[in-house]
Amino acid sequence: MPCQVSRCERPQSLLTSLFLHGGPEHLLGNLWFLWIFGDNVEDAMGHGRFLGFYLLTGVFAIAAQAGMTPTSDVPIVGASGAIAGILGAFFTLYPRARVEVLLFLIVIIQVVIVPAFFLLGVWVAWQLIAGSGGGTVAIWAHIWGFLVGAVVCKLFVARAARANRRIAPWNLTAQGSSSLPL
Repeated sequence: MPCQVSRCERPQSLLTSLFLHGGPEHLLGNLWFLWIFGDNVEDAMGHGRFLGFYLLTGVFAIAAQAGMTPTSDVPIVGASGAIAGILGAFFTLYPRARVEVLLFLIVIIQVVIVPAFFLLGVWVAWQLIAGSGGGTVAIWAHIWGFLVGAVVCKLFVARAARANRRIAPWNLTAQGSSSLPL
């Protein structure tokens, strides 16, 4: 059962809600971002550290959402806050990585390559714009998950990965299929 913003009756709900989704679109969106950005972050951290990082950013995102909206009775489903933490880590670790983006211009579909810092900056701006209208999306979980992920990720990065990143940070590319709609 997910946590309510105003109360969390079961402490384990903080963790279980990190693996829940609001519907199929929510699940697919989170999986897409996890696939594109998560493998690079996991490579830098290692499997165990990555899981710890995911749990930490997700729990913090839920707590931040609860703190920012204390009177809401909307349940918090926290997977997006943890995914936002992964985006924040990617932003910090690989700001110059190139990411392929599907750009829709009326009927023309163009693939463009943009730096990760630009794409993720647009994502944060979109969260702020979308959140200004209210609604049931836990925007503060997204924002705070991203910020916590960006700040604490280096504590989770393995020494070997830090050494490899110093060699050629401008030559990194996102692994796997990295097409995102913009």
